[in-house]
Parts: sequence; structure tokens; C-alpha cells
Amino acid sequence: MQQEKLSDVYTVTRLNRHARLLLEGEMGAVWLTGEISNLAMPASGHWYFSLKDSQSQLRCAMFRGNNRSVGFRPKNGDQVLIFGNVTLYEPRGDYQLVAQTLAPAGEGLLKQQFEALKQRLGAEGLFDAAHKRPLPAHPRRIGIISSPSGAAVHDILTVLARRAPWLEVILYPSQVQGDTAVPQLLAALDTANRRAEADLLILARGGGSLEDLWCFNDERLVRAIAASGLPVVSAVGHEVDLTLSDLVADLRAPTPSAAAELVSRDGQAHLVQWRQWGQRLAAAQERHLQERRRRLQQLEQRLARQHPERRLQQQAQGLDQLQLRLSRASRRRLEQAGQQLAALRLRLQYQHPDRRLQDGRARLCEQQRQLIRLLQHHLEQHRHRLALAASRLDAMSPLATLARGYSISLCNDQVVTDAGQLAPGDKLRTRLARGEILSRVLEINGDA
Repeated sequence: MQQEKLSDVYTVTRLNRHARLLLEGEMGAVWLTGEISNLAMPASGHWYFSLKDSQSQLRCAMFRGNNRSVGFRPKNGDQVLIFGNVTLYEPRGDYQLVAQTLAPAGEGLLKQQFEALKQRLGAEGLFDAAHKRPLPAHPRRIGIISSPSGAAVHDILTVLARRAPWLEVILYPSQVQGDTAVPQLLAALDTANRRAEADLLILARGGGSLEDLWCFNDERLVRAIAASGLPVVSAVGHEVDLTLSDLVADLRAPTPSAAAELVSRDGQAHLVQWRQWGQRLAAAQERHLQERRRRLQQLEQRLARQHPERRLQQQAQGLDQLQLRLSRASRRRLEQAGQQLAALRLRLQYQHPDRRLQDGRARLCEQQRQLIRLLQHHLEQHRHRLALAASRLDAMSPLATLARGYSISLCNDQVVTDAGQLAPGDKLRTRLARGEILSRVLEINGDA
């Protein structure tokens, strides 16, 4: 019984690993908000800090690969929104959160709401290109929904006055920021559709933060733009700003000024086009008169040719021509049939099995000859390489050196290359080309 209990005892490492797997399996990824404290940013690039509220705190880590995408530099005391995985650091047994994203609490919540609403409305198809309507090519009245005192309206009017001063502009005033902005924007959009005075609408506002532009992410306004009977151009913020109104509108302009350029045509271009139209109209009238004159002449000539005798002559001539065409066509058909028959005979002769067998035998013989030539060439190369290697080996052999009159002396089985290696009385064994000589050192002369 005591042995069975001991077999169930955990090691610390096993317990920490089991606890980590339980935490990661049960909790997974979560969103957290709280205050940063004990922030550390070592040279490794990783961030370590605690996330706390009024009663508790949690150790957090954000590794370099994830914190590079954070758009601000956090500090102690910041209220933040974090998305990460709950886990356990096994070496110390610390329960912690490994952060994947980090943002200021207010902006982070707004971005989370923005993405959630964007995905839900996108799944309904509100942002699909199939639902977007083309803008009128030559609008006469432009409706603007914006703040009368804002810079966006001024920019639009300036561009329209320069490019298309004949366009009428109707302003539907509305707040574009704050709690009252959405109801006023909805009312202005409804008024513009009920009156149907304008050919298209521009929804405009200058740049700002995500909170400043938040009214243009309201679901009610997005659905109202999608249901609008008039085409809507969204010109909210700067080019880097993106709202749900931009996505649902029939056209998105990067700025209010760009929206004015998109919906208007340059005045000089209009003047050039009117002149071109005038020239085309005059040319068309001249062509019409010439066509009428030509038609009148044709009718006069036709009237002169309507005499019965003239028509009989023409019909008799037409019959002769048809007979000639029929005869020529019959001869061509016979010639073509003969040519096709001859081509088929040649093709049949070429495709005969005997001919194909002869061609195959000839190709086989040629390939056999090529194979024999190739094998002979490779064999000759290998013989040449073998002869070269044998000559090189013979030249490098020590026996060849001995055969030329040289000898090798050894003392205690060591080759003697320097007289300093020897002492009087040492025994030498000298190897010649044929045989060996045994001798003893009597005197050593160190000079070369």
C-alpha cells in the first residue's frame, strides 16, 4: 500500500507542466484591461510587467515579435487593453499572461468594437461591391452633409468653384462629432433623400482621432447610407482614416477636396468638350445633306432604269451569270475532291505498317551505332586517365628516387634528415635501391 502511494507522488517539474497544460487548455486566449506596473524592458527587446486593478495583479510578458506592432510606448500607470494567452512559467511556477496585442484602454476598446461591427455588417454583404452604384456622369446639384463651420465644407466649395462653378450646391447641416452627431447625420440623410434635390451626396468631415470619427462607425448611420436612394460619396478624415461609412458608401474619397474633384469635371474640359460637340454636330449635318443629295441622285437613276425592257435585259444577263457561276463552282468542287483523294492516298501510303517498320529499324540501327561509338569513346578516355595516373604514381614513388642513386638512412626507425639528430656510436640502417647497409656513427660533421 505504501509503495502505491509513493508511485503517485509528483515532481515539481511534472506538477508545473500539468498545471500549465490545464491553464492553456481551459482558459486559452482572453481580453484583459488594467493598469501597468513594474514595467521592465531589457536589452533582449521583451517586455515584462504586472497588470493590476484595485484588488489583484497578474504577471505579464510580451515578447519582441509581438511588441513591435504596438503603436505606443507603454509606461507604469497606463490603463491598457491586452489580448493574450494564460499560461504558467514552469521554471518558477509563475502564473502569467503572454500578451499578443496591447493598446490604450479607450482606443483599444473602440478598435475591438470597430472590428466586431465591421465583420458582422460585412457578413451581411453591406460592403459588397455589387451593392455600390455608379455616380452620375454629369451631375447638376451636389448635396453636402457636414458641419457648416467645418473646414471640410470650405475645401469642397473651393474646389467646386474652381472646377465647376455652374454646379449647384445644397448643404444639409449636421454635427460631425459628439453625442448629437449620429441623430443629426441620420436626419440630414433622410431629408436629402426625401427632397431628392441633389444628384448625389457627399458625407464630409476633416481628420481626427478614432474617438472624433466614431459617429461615422455607428450601425444606424451605416445602414442608412446603404439604404440611401441617392449615391453617397464618403469623405471622412484623411486618407489614413477608415470608417464603416467609407466601406458602405458608393465611393470613398481620401479627403473632402478629393471628393469635390471626383464628382466634378474641370470647366476647361467642359468648354473643350462643347466645342468638340459643336464641330461634330456641324460635320454630322453636312454628312446628312450629302447623303440626302446622293440618295436623290440614286432615285433619279433608279427611275430611269425602271423601264420593263431594261429590267428584262438585266434579268437575262443575271441568269447567264448565275449559270456561269454554277458551272465554275461544279468544276472547283470536282478538282477539290480529286486533290483530297490524292492526299488521302499519299497519307495512306505513308502510314503503311511496312514503311513505319523500315523507319523504326533504321532509327534502331543508327542508335546502336551511336551507342557503340559512345562506349568506345568513354573506354578510350578511361584508358588515357589510367595511364596518366600510373605515370604520376610512378614518378612520386620513393623507390623511383632510390633507383636514381639516392638512399634513405634511419636511426631508431626514424628518418635522418639532419646530422644533429645523431650522436657518435649511433647505429644507422641505410636503404638502397637494392638491399640495406648497417653502419655505426664515428664522427659527426654539422656543416652542410
